[in-house]
Amino acid sequence: MRADIQGLEITLGELKHLTGAGPDRVYRPATATKFAREALKTVGLIVLVLISCWLLVAIFPRAYLLWFALHFAAIVGLIFEDAWKIRCSQQNQHLINLFDDVDRYNGIIKAIEINDQIEDAGNAEVKIGDRAKVIQALQLIRDDLVRALKTERILRENKKFVATNSELFANNLKNLNALQISDRASEQGRLLNEALQVAVGVQAEMKKLQDRNATNFKNGKT
Repeated sequence: MRADIQGLEITLGELKHLTGAGPDRVYRPATATKFAREALKTVGLIVLVLISCWLLVAIFPRAYLLWFALHFAAIVGLIFEDAWKIRCSQQNQHLINLFDDVDRYNGIIKAIEINDQIEDAGNAEVKIGDRAKVIQALQLIRDDLVRALKTERILRENKKFVATNSELFANNLKNLNALQISDRASEQGRLLNEALQVAVGVQAEMKKLQDRNATNFKNGKT
């Protein structure tokens, strides 16, 4: 990885630090179909646990109470984890959307890294033109993503958060739009367009968070 894109990726560890939760805390996408599929997987695991219990009791019948207790605890744990994830997914749609934006952003970084490897292999024609502009756009996107993730966590953990911290909702979309794209068909143009799409998505989530925060604040005063 070249030096100018090192540190741009938002790692899983950083994501957990910023949000206080990892992507594995929720189901993505948070749809009824996804929930049903995960529930079916849980049912399958429960069946396997029951089979395991039956086999162990048949082999070691004297310890049947122990096997029953252990496998019952395992089944309860599976059901609880599934229910907890579904509940978290339903209550944290904004967080899920931001996780998706982070994945798209990291995907752009990965695409640049692969492109660099192809170029280093002797294919000079794939070189990204005006690379500095692309990196600048990605840095702006990263700043907005970090700000959005921090804001979402504040609102999630502080239901009575005062709607006066407008600086948390600032975004770099205007700065990104100022990065004119001379050739949209070029690799540079494609990357900048993808970055702009991520920025628009982040801005939309920030607006939703701001509106939700303002609503909660008004309700708290009434």
